[in-house]
Amino acid sequence: MHSYWFHIGAFPVRSYSTVFALAFLLGLGITLYFAKLKGNPNDADHWWALAPYCLIGGIVGARFWQVFFFDFGYYASHPGQIIQVWNGGLSIQGGIVGALAASMIYLWRKKQSFLHFADIATPGILLGQSIGRDADFMNGSAYGAPTHQDFGILFPTGTLARDEYGNQPLWPAVIWEAQVDIILMAILFVILQRKKGWPLGFPFVYYLVVYNICRFFLEMLRGDSPRGVFGWDAAQWTALATALVGLVLGVWIFLKERRRSPLSISNGSA
Repeated sequence: MHSYWFHIGAFPVRSYSTVFALAFLLGLGITLYFAKLKGNPNDADHWWALAPYCLIGGIVGARFWQVFFFDFGYYASHPGQIIQVWNGGLSIQGGIVGALAASMIYLWRKKQSFLHFADIATPGILLGQSIGRDADFMNGSAYGAPTHQDFGILFPTGTLARDEYGNQPLWPAVIWEAQVDIILMAILFVILQRKKGWPLGFPFVYYLVVYNICRFFLEMLRGDSPRGVFGWDAAQWTALATALVGLVLGVWIFLKERRRSPLSISNGSA
């Protein structure tokens, strides 16, 4: 784990920020690839225009979620640190919400289909999230609870995990989540090979439901978030709400597809 790659004078080059930037660029790269693969020449142009909005909206949303849902007690006592993004504290879930909100505003103004663009972005979101978890691990700022076994990760001195739990092995929850993201992306690629195709919005619904179900259970292994009702943390409540939104959206798009393409009934004799 290395919070800093090196220093340029007194300026630290942080591993978190550089890996985070890599996550965004690679996620954008795979999104541009699928935009061109779809065959609409205007999609890639829209994505280049969308990228800055997604980045800014994602950072704002990630910080908002961290401050007001994950660690409000701390920031209420230290309001001057709310805007200090460089000191860490970004929520992936809030980042996705912020980026989606910015995208919806842009696409609404340009009269483009949100679900069309969300489908194209889904593999890139999963890849970016996976790399983003590597940034968390490098920074030592997201960590699991003690395993109480001779198994787990021992965080080095100077990390938040070491300060809180000392010399105890912790669940590799963040690493497992990064791996789950890649597995979900691979499964999505396999599912999309279906010859009949899927309704518009299906890849995005898949992400909303399946990722957030996995996140909900992986969060049980986390040791860096305060627990509330039912012993759940803010990430679990966010995951549950998002999965439910995804299920409702999924029912809507499949019903819409069914109305658009009713099942044909043969006229053969019984």
